[in-house]
Amino acid sequence: MRYITAILLALGVTFVLLWGMQTLITGGNNALTEPPKGNVLDFIRLKKKQDIVKKERKPQKPPKPKEPPPPMTPPQMQQANPNASAVSNSFTADIQADMSLSKGLSLESGDGDYLPIVKVAPVYPRRAQARGIEGFVIVEFTVSKTGAVINPVVIQAQPEHIFDRAALDAATKFKYKPRVVDGVAMEVAGVQNKITFQIDG
Repeated sequence: MRYITAILLALGVTFVLLWGMQTLITGGNNALTEPPKGNVLDFIRLKKKQDIVKKERKPQKPPKPKEPPPPMTPPQMQQANPNASAVSNSFTADIQADMSLSKGLSLESGDGDYLPIVKVAPVYPRRAQARGIEGFVIVEFTVSKTGAVINPVVIQAQPEHIFDRAALDAATKFKYKPRVVDGVAMEVAGVQNKITFQIDG
């Protein structure tokens, strides 16, 4: 009896399983053939039209040329004056007018009288310039027939022996127009020159 009951239950279970499977297969075929019910909404996102703005680039202006430097004015050259003060670096040497002691003061300049042409400024002694020493020298000499200076000597100096050599060296380089009497050049003795040494500033 047990075997018969087990066989009948097995057959019943098998039948139920086969029937269920057949039902599922049939329902699946109907689902594929039937059209879907309801409405399908399809969302499509559209991009807004972007306005294209064209930027016009203006060409840059070239930089203004730099102003040219102002024209340099040439330095004014002073005319040589034999009786003017001569300036060299940081000192001045004042060469005063000539004085002739042979006939007192010979300040008259006749057509035949001697005249200074070239007067060279003396070199300021370095030691005196470094110490700030100032002074003057009176030099006496003879103007030759050719206008050269002969035998210059120091007759007075303040301070003594400081500027003597510089004054004598400068005096030997002086040039003159000689004195002419009746068409003949003559020597002039006792001509004096005072040379003053001063430090600028």
